[in-house]
Amino acid sequence: MEARIIDQNNEAIALLDVYPLSAGHILVVTRSHSSKIQELGPEDMISLFGLVSKMAMVLEISLNVKATLIAIHNGREAGQEINHVHVHVIPRSNDDGAGPVHSMFKDRIFLDENEMDKIMFKIKNHV
Repeated sequence: MEARIIDQNNEAIALLDVYPLSAGHILVVTRSHSSKIQELGPEDMISLFGLVSKMAMVLEISLNVKATLIAIHNGREAGQEINHVHVHVIPRSNDDGAGPVHSMFKDRIFLDENEMDKIMFKIKNHV
């Protein structure tokens, strides 16, 4: 199947997803290979998210929807099926059957104040 390219810039390409979750589902893909978002350089990041922002606006206008879901699966354990940075831009509506990101997790956890503080400090020590 031939790619249905919507738009592109120096560092990224926007195309229709061949396995769409809703009509108009777009993937914005980096031209250079990186497996995870933190591997991208500043130029790639600017181009990628510039095109993501443009596609969100274009989808909402052209398909007359009020919202888009913007998602990145950053690593295999996060659901990344293709080992290359790509951003999903998915048109959303109230009756599309999908939920918020929290609905992806069947077993929600609860952390008390002490556990939250421990996690915060672990993360902050690496900033």
